[in-house]
Amino acid sequence: MNPLRDRRCRPLPAGTPPLDPAHADELLAQLDPGWRVAGDRRSIRRDFSFTNFHETMGFVNAVAWIANAEDHHPDLEVGYNYCRMAFSTHTVGGLSENDFICAARVDALFE
Repeated sequence: MNPLRDRRCRPLPAGTPPLDPAHADELLAQLDPGWRVAGDRRSIRRDFSFTNFHETMGFVNAVAWIANAEDHHPDLEVGYNYCRMAFSTHTVGGLSENDFICAARVDALFE
């Protein structure tokens, strides 16, 4: 069980600094190994594969429920049997703990 998934996202006012790289790397280590920090260190990303469109859309709908509950929304690219996801916190201009909390909740969909 991942303690990140039991946490809640919190509002972050503009001007809040993004996570420092060391802290982001610590949080990344708590996620599924499929997650990676983007080259510009402003988002975390993961690609998901499915066998058909129905499974893909079921997953996307579950992610939408998580995002709505946490009021923290990923960028998604969706196709017939895949979903590419990125979390970033726009108000801080990079990564926040909210990104990792939501990623952990997405990971829990596969447990």
